[in-house]
Amino acid sequence: MPPRVLVDAAAVPADRGALIRYVDGLVAALDRAGADLAVVCQRADAARYAGLAPSARIVPGPHGITNRAARLTWEQTGLPFLARQVGAEVIHAPYYSIPLSSGLPTVATVHDLTCFTEPLQHDAVKAAFFRAATRTAVRHATRVIVPSKATRDELIRILSADPTRIDVAYHGVDPALFHPPSEREVTHASDRLGLHGTPYVAFLGPLEPRKNVPNLIRGFVRAVGDIPDPPALVLAGGIRDVEVDAAVEEVPSTVRVLRPGFLSFADLCGFLGGAVVAAFPSRGEGFGLPVLEAMACGAPVLTTHRTSLPEVGGDAVAYTEPDAESIAEALRTLLSSPERREALSVAGIARAKEFTWDASAEAHLLSYQRAAE
Repeated sequence: MPPRVLVDAAAVPADRGALIRYVDGLVAALDRAGADLAVVCQRADAARYAGLAPSARIVPGPHGITNRAARLTWEQTGLPFLARQVGAEVIHAPYYSIPLSSGLPTVATVHDLTCFTEPLQHDAVKAAFFRAATRTAVRHATRVIVPSKATRDELIRILSADPTRIDVAYHGVDPALFHPPSEREVTHASDRLGLHGTPYVAFLGPLEPRKNVPNLIRGFVRAVGDIPDPPALVLAGGIRDVEVDAAVEEVPSTVRVLRPGFLSFADLCGFLGGAVVAAFPSRGEGFGLPVLEAMACGAPVLTTHRTSLPEVGGDAVAYTEPDAESIAEALRTLLSSPERREALSVAGIARAKEFTWDASAEAHLLSYQRAAE
């Protein structure tokens, strides 16, 4: 019999970016696979998880855990108590930090090691938390799940993690949300952005240093500076960054850069699939979910050959070095070649189909079983 697993979805951060798509996609796929599942979540998320996993037991957490400090305290005290209440045999902590005194096997997901490899690209307080949580997970979790072989290798190299306790489980992509969009979906997203059919290069993700957005802006300006009617650059995502602000201030008046903030899930398909190019010149990723989602939407993708990104993109994406000049050259090449963009679009759609949440759930179930044993 598979073990009863308590998934701590209460750990989903407030920005609700790629992590929520991981937890949502995984929980729904675990439920489809017949997992014996309980899910603890923020009270505001209870109805959504009940819809995603109708066979699971959904347990709303206490009101106070919307505050991060309070949630981390509750994780060490309330979560173990809750696990015993629901008869859990394994706890899955999907966001680094784990309860240390639950008395139960614990599986932790470590998403990336960039707080170790690129410490200056993170907020100092957040980086310190992630380093401490990752070290604790490596020492105390029964199993550690990582989303790529690159992350596994970094975990072993940097923290001397035991490779026999690490399981690789690739993320998936939800075809209901991410698919080649209809003309109506593209038009809707374009109009919502105020572009009304103007071509654009898309970026999706937090505007934080490791995403390399300032160099994307500078490379984009160099790439389109001599084009009579240049496409726009749309930077969709939250977290304002002073270096991004500085790069935007350097943009000439003939070039348009938009920062619409967070987009709704309903607009992501049209936004990504309607882009001339989806550009993600990150300095490092644990997986690179926006790259996979853009591929699934049929966008020609430009990314870097760093960490896990080649595992996701394979030969179905174009690559660049992360400096502004290399980005400019790669963008110029793609923008001037409709044939190359079409080839990448077709290849990306095909490759994205290899990454499913059902396959990810199978890998997670195997890790839970190993933990329980």
